[in-house]
Amino acid sequence: MKVILCEDMDHLGEMGQTVKVAPGYARNFLLPRRLAVAADSATAHQIEHEMRIIKKREEKRRKELAEVAKGLSGIRVEFKAKAGESGKLFGSVTNLHIAQKLEEMGHAVSRKKILLTDPIKTLGDHPVIVRLKSGIETKINVVVEADVEAAPAPVEAEATGDTLASAEGEFASPGTVAASAPAPGELERPAKPSA
Repeated sequence: MKVILCEDMDHLGEMGQTVKVAPGYARNFLLPRRLAVAADSATAHQIEHEMRIIKKREEKRRKELAEVAKGLSGIRVEFKAKAGESGKLFGSVTNLHIAQKLEEMGHAVSRKKILLTDPIKTLGDHPVIVRLKSGIETKINVVVEADVEAAPAPVEAEATGDTLASAEGEFASPGTVAASAPAPGELERPAKPSA
């Protein structure tokens, strides 16, 4: 079935373009969401007229997005994350995290516009592409640094000069079980309910 696209669609085409799609895809997805109109319908002529108006609006929008891309170009987005000795993160930095950080910096960008093949799982600098619209892309620099936590406060026993060995002396010697604990065979199991 031939349809005229009313919006840019990834992997399908640009607005105003006539494309051939499966009838079910057009009938169940494109037409109800007003993403396209049937090319053989009477509304196709009306759509062509509206497309000329929309194209002018889109040109203006492209210029605005180009300005946004210039503003984003070269931005440094920093993250602090816990990492192991080899530089691998305990977790990852995803396009959602980057979008939230950009939002904090005053740049509203959808996470879908941030192109990451895989989440970032290592420390260091990572160039990331932000595709604002077809043909309008910019690179930002995502920096992931190790989160160095402050050393824990000294335990009170260490502050008074006690050693670990003397602290262990207050408890039962290693290998013994406290008197109140039942022996492994003394535990009673609950009775099974009869059916």
